[in-house]
Amino acid sequence: MSETLPVVLLVDDEKHILSALSRCLRREGYEILSVGSAAEALRVLGERPVDLIVSDQKMPGTHGIAFLTEVERGGSRVPRVLLTGWPEEIPQAEIERAGITALLPKPWDDAELKSTLRSCLTG
Repeated sequence: MSETLPVVLLVDDEKHILSALSRCLRREGYEILSVGSAAEALRVLGERPVDLIVSDQKMPGTHGIAFLTEVERGGSRVPRVLLTGWPEEIPQAEIERAGITALLPKPWDDAELKSTLRSCLTG
């Protein structure tokens, strides 16, 4: 019997960030999906289930809070992690409205990222 890997959707407009996140997580037992925009992420979410979303905050065209709020409005209960270089700029009310499970600083600490994702996935 094969066990299904948890699916983690990474959303960031910077390819080197997506590569670094994927490298960090590749041995953690996840299926990693990487996209470069919120629009691409919404398309993926419409096509297949995911178990966790990790999104950048500052992206062209939209920001992570708006994207994750849209995911929340869609009724998804998927855990959400927001990566940002400016965590102090995001009001707590917006974090709650977007259903964000965890807020991590950029640059992130690999061990903290891994621990946070494990915690989000195990509830």
